[in-house]
Amino acid sequence: MAAAAISGGHLVLSTPASTRRPQSLPLHPPSARPIAASSASAARHGVAAAAVSSPAAVPSTGKDAKQLPKDFLHINDFDKDTIMKILNRAIEVKAMIKSGDRSFQPFKGKSMAMIFAKPSMRTRVSFETGFFLLGGHAVYLGPDDIQMGKREETRDVARVLSGYNDIIMARVFAHQDILDLAKYAPVPVINGLTDYNHPCQIMADALTMLEHVGRIENTKVVYVGDGNNIVHSWLLLAAVIPFHFVCACPKGFEPDAKTVEIARSAGSKIEITNDPKEAVKGADVVYTDVWASMGQKEEAEYRKKVFQGFMVDEALMEMAGPKAFLMHCLPAERGVEVTDGAIEAPNSIVFPQAENRMHAQNAIMLHMLGA
Repeated sequence: MAAAAISGGHLVLSTPASTRRPQSLPLHPPSARPIAASSASAARHGVAAAAVSSPAAVPSTGKDAKQLPKDFLHINDFDKDTIMKILNRAIEVKAMIKSGDRSFQPFKGKSMAMIFAKPSMRTRVSFETGFFLLGGHAVYLGPDDIQMGKREETRDVARVLSGYNDIIMARVFAHQDILDLAKYAPVPVINGLTDYNHPCQIMADALTMLEHVGRIENTKVVYVGDGNNIVHSWLLLAAVIPFHFVCACPKGFEPDAKTVEIARSAGSKIEITNDPKEAVKGADVVYTDVWASMGQKEEAEYRKKVFQGFMVDEALMEMAGPKAFLMHCLPAERGVEVTDGAIEAPNSIVFPQAENRMHAQNAIMLHMLGA
């Protein structure tokens, strides 16, 4: 069964082997232990885990050894080769699933705990269905099931759930919560969203770009709207894979300055502007998101006034040029940040993008579990 694959950030053909106001993130936040997937599995059955370290790939004291992150918390915790390997796997496994082939069951006998401090249709269904399709069982824990940090300390939740499950996914408000979960959980932890970043969404977006644009490198991605957690994740991707990223936002709604600097220092061209009409010219992708994220709804009316002129409509897409695709991470408030006409246009890839959440996350879980 032929499938598309990726080489050096470009789409090629291959054959699978088997049929939101933003938070500011410290440059070196405390996070998870980098241990191999086999060690994580052993830890779940009572074997002691390794010591705590930074979320980024940690230089080893061994001559040639390289320790890799145990968890998927930030895209720039991984190098370009690893990110492209995960995206390549996503394309291969997606092709198998779409063909109806259900013989690939790498998660058989495995369970995943899904913590939702913030509810989400896409995140729940994409993770739960994806894990199921590959043989696993997912357990949903809603906002009232744990009350992590209130009814029970995060460090206790992390170790209890690790005793029952092979992997943990969490969608939370404070970024420190995901860092603490990863710090204390012996099993891999996947960041399903925080107020600071949303790495699984941007992996799905990168996969969608590979399928529709054909590449990530040397493209121009223009985000129009609030400099939120989605923008931070695009910037962290730009710290790994070089491309031109522009954030067009009102004054006072810029992304975190440290995160901007991380992307710029890695060599990507990064622009922050208040002029969406100028920004979108020559874009490969025009991207938008709701102006008031969950937890900001009391600001919605105020933001509608401040963000006047930042709606993505047919006229703005025409300014972007004939090659520009529209992306939106959803849910969309049609008639607010994006028009019906733009989201339903032929150059909109919003719904393939939404489907790719599942396929990108499957590949992330395969990588973290060493499957």
